[in-house]
Amino acid sequence: MEPIIQMRRVLKHYGHKQVLKGIDLDIYPGQVIGYIGPNGAGKSTTVKILCGLITNYEGEVLIAGIDLKANPVEIKRKIGYVPELAELYDVLTPREFLGFMANLYELQQDIAATRIEKMLGAFGLQDVIDHRMDTFSKGMKQKVLITSGILHNPDIIILDEPLSGLDANSVIIVKELIFKLAKEGKTIFYCSHMMDVVEKVSDRIILLNEGVVIADGSIEELRLQKGDGSLEKIFAQLTATESNHQAADHLIQAFEL
Repeated sequence: MEPIIQMRRVLKHYGHKQVLKGIDLDIYPGQVIGYIGPNGAGKSTTVKILCGLITNYEGEVLIAGIDLKANPVEIKRKIGYVPELAELYDVLTPREFLGFMANLYELQQDIAATRIEKMLGAFGLQDVIDHRMDTFSKGMKQKVLITSGILHNPDIIILDEPLSGLDANSVIIVKELIFKLAKEGKTIFYCSHMMDVVEKVSDRIILLNEGVVIADGSIEELRLQKGDGSLEKIFAQLTATESNHQAADHLIQAFEL
């Protein structure tokens, strides 16, 4: 099987700061990748490169065998992106907003209309499909955002903290959706700080720290390499600069001054 995403010696600088220090990755169809790391590790930069939002990087990125720099528009058709923070056009209704997104992806109107109704119905938003979104809760907006990211049935789906603001039932729906999309051969690139969720949904976990991949494998493989324990414990072991208990103690001691 050929990789659907190939990254070769990918480097990225912001001024004098080197954020990515030579990323080499092969990612295959049907994989659910948990892409994790502490703040400032380079996760968001990686995601923005894959989405074509950052173009002035060094190295090579191939998506489905196509050079990202050479043909970014074609590649963007293959990718669905659900960002952690996004500004919806909340003076529009979900139907209007998603119709606009469907036009951008050149979906046929009848197909788009059917998908919009079915997908919003699955998220329990059928009764507000024609209500302006400026009255929606964060969770309701997040459901619209997730729908917009997969509306065009992309081969690669990049999820950046997709569960933000969702209620318990919606979290279950999204987890099931991830499993089913992967079974259909979709590649899921899942970024989150919620280690317990990453551990459950991912069949491969890539841990980035200071612009370098420091661990790559299934949770079982990481446990064999780094010692038995939860992903949270492995993450802390590999990335913490001081004991988390010590850091918590220092915070408490600040009240004693």
